[in-house]
Amino acid sequence: MSTAGPDPFAREQGRLSVDVWSDVVCPFCYMGDAILEQALEKFPHRDAVDVRYHSFELMPELPADSTTSPHELLATKRGIPREQVELMHDQVTARAAELGLDYRFDQALTTNTTAAHRLSHFAAAHGRQHAMVQRLFRAYFTDGLNIGDYDVLADLAADVGLDRASALAALASGEFSDEVASDIALSRELGISGVPFFVFNGKFAVSGAQPVEAFLQVLDTAWKESADD
Repeated sequence: MSTAGPDPFAREQGRLSVDVWSDVVCPFCYMGDAILEQALEKFPHRDAVDVRYHSFELMPELPADSTTSPHELLATKRGIPREQVELMHDQVTARAAELGLDYRFDQALTTNTTAAHRLSHFAAAHGRQHAMVQRLFRAYFTDGLNIGDYDVLADLAADVGLDRASALAALASGEFSDEVASDIALSRELGISGVPFFVFNGKFAVSGAQPVEAFLQVLDTAWKESADD
C-alpha cells in the first residue's frame, strides 16, 4: 500500500506497526480489537508492536446533539423490522460474549462519533490511545453513555489517567478535527469501505473481526518481512 506525500505508515526500525481503522459504535470493531489483543498476547514479539488507531465514521450524518437507539436506527435507516433488528443484535451480543465483551444494545445511545474520535487523538498525543479507545467502546456498548457529550468524554479521559480539564478544553476548542479528517481521507484513498480494517507494516491488510489465528499469521508474516528490510 502506498499513498502520496509523507508515509502514513512510517515506523521505527525493528518494530512492527498495526494501523487500525474503526468506529466506536461498530460492534465488530470492538470484537476485532479484542481478537487482536488475544493474538498479540500469543505473539512472541509483542513488545515490538505499535498499534495505532485511526478514525472512521460509519454514520457521519448523525447529529452530534442528540442520541437514538441502535434498534430504532437500524429499523429506520435500513427498513428492517424491529423484531429482526433485535434478533440480529442478540446474535452479535452472543458472539461478543464469547470474547468476554458485554454488549447491551437496549441501553446504547447512538450519536455522531466525531468528538469521540477527536478524544482518541488527544489520548494518542498523551500516550494513552489504546486505553482510551477501549474505554470508549465500553462506554457505548456496556455503560449506555452518550459518547457525543463533552462532559461524558472528559470523564472517560480521566478514567484512563488523562487530565480531565485538558481533555474538555481540547474537545471544546475543536482540537484534533484535522487529524480525524486526515484519517478519513486516507481511508478513502486506501479504498477502505468497512471497519474494522487492519494494516500491518503498511503492507498487509486484514478486514473484519477475523479469528485469532488469522491475526497471528499476518503478524508473523509482517515480522519476518520487516526483519528482511
